[in-house]
Amino acid sequence: MKKSKCLAVIPARGGSKGLLHKNIRLLNLKPLINYTIEAALNSHYIDEVVVSTDSEEIARVAKSAGAEVPFIRPVELATDQAASIDVLKHAVLYYEQEENTSFEHIMLLQPTSPLRNAHDIDEAYQLFINNEGDSLQSITVTDTHPYLLREWTCGKLEPYLKEKADNLRRQDLSEMYILNGAIYIVKRDLLMIQNTMTGSNNYGYLMPQERSVDIDNELDLKWAEFLIQISK
Repeated sequence: MKKSKCLAVIPARGGSKGLLHKNIRLLNLKPLINYTIEAALNSHYIDEVVVSTDSEEIARVAKSAGAEVPFIRPVELATDQAASIDVLKHAVLYYEQEENTSFEHIMLLQPTSPLRNAHDIDEAYQLFINNEGDSLQSITVTDTHPYLLREWTCGKLEPYLKEKADNLRRQDLSEMYILNGAIYIVKRDLLMIQNTMTGSNNYGYLMPQERSVDIDNELDLKWAEFLIQISK
């Protein structure tokens, strides 16, 4: 079996409740998925870029952008309930069983993170390799600290964190980070044998907020387009 280092999987389901045809909606005159395909193809470390989709239309757009689309994703992996880990495992099994190719590392690149670039991918991968990580996720600073969160039930407001911490000022709160959904890296065996994407030696790659936009609705799309325009 041929052995390669890194397989990048771009999951792009045809159905989307929040934003119709989200993965191929035009963002600054270019299909949304193309941004992720181009970033992956420009990486120095990715050996294969594959789009996993159940849509022939998305497959056509992805192929024209340079990605491999060697299969159409099974119906059972194209529902709202389908887990990303199962989509990744399906892609890995395809390459091992049909292409006789195995990959040491699997990278998940969601097409809804169009502002993540090849430099981010390469830096994240270098961090993962240099620290001999089991897994890695990209993160960004969040403006919402858990201390500020509230539960609202029948009009009654209660702190989400039950520990007593009265009168803390915002500037006294520690900096917190949130997964931005742009880059996930995991060792093949951790994914396929242990059925997880997070190992004990897990790392975070910090990205700036302006490249951490996650497209979920029309407002996100407009915000990303604005950020693209002002960065020119």
